[in-house]
Amino acid sequence: MQGVLTGFAVIAVVIGVGYVIGLRGYLGDQGREVLTKLAFHVASPALLFTTLAKADLSVIFSSRLLVTALSTTAAAGVFVAVGVVRGWGLGRTTIGALCSSYVNSGNLGIPIAVYVLGDASLVAPVLLFQLVGVTPVALTVLDLASGTGGKSPLWLRLLTPLRNPIALGSLAGVAVSAAHIHVPAAVMDPISLIGGMSVPAVLLAFGISLCGSTMPGRGPDRQLVLLSVALKSVGQPAAAWALATGVFGLHGPQLLDVVVTSALPAAQNLYTYASTYHVGERLARDSILVSTVLSVPVLVVVATVLG
Repeated sequence: MQGVLTGFAVIAVVIGVGYVIGLRGYLGDQGREVLTKLAFHVASPALLFTTLAKADLSVIFSSRLLVTALSTTAAAGVFVAVGVVRGWGLGRTTIGALCSSYVNSGNLGIPIAVYVLGDASLVAPVLLFQLVGVTPVALTVLDLASGTGGKSPLWLRLLTPLRNPIALGSLAGVAVSAAHIHVPAAVMDPISLIGGMSVPAVLLAFGISLCGSTMPGRGPDRQLVLLSVALKSVGQPAAAWALATGVFGLHGPQLLDVVVTSALPAAQNLYTYASTYHVGERLARDSILVSTVLSVPVLVVVATVLG
């Protein structure tokens, strides 16, 4: 338990440093964007490749993946059902369902997996399921609901995960591990060095993003925000716990892994989707912010009870 709390403390300190950097403007107006792009396009794919290339694939393709898929579907399904009854519209309901279930497996999932769970590969089942399974479906629905964005052909939209650098890094690592390929040190060492930038970069960028945030949960989307945050912060991890213990019989570290990853906050790239399709932008922004703040006590409670 002490190690878990230490891990959260390390993450909090680095986020705090990022906040100070943003407050003082040390990296200029584009600092957060540069760090985010560095992590997303270069460092995180390298970290996931080096991790998964040496990982036991049974960790990825196991009952944990089923728990992730089912708990995600449960949280999103509740929001969709309420959205249909309340008449919130296809676009806003889709964004809200994503905010209720699509976890921040990249920006926060990787550092939490490294510092709290001790293994970055433990976030891979969530990451791959979201990128390969959820993202193409969600973007297709948003494209059909909105006529203002996403003009690319359907077949191209379905290939979105294969154009995502984090997905490519993960899939490449899985392929290397599955084929039992030995990557020479001359190749692996520089990739590992680059991957080492991922965790500090995403945490610093997140800290910078907290500067200047407005008070969330106001305006016409208030009910949608409250519902999505409740499902994301409480509903999804509770569903993961119930499925893991009651259906799949997981316990110990395996149970902690699936509940922690389900308790991660809504992913920051959901705001990008909302902005691209011009629907539910404030809903996405507020849900991401509130669920991120609430994830800290939620994850501490989960680690205390199950750790």
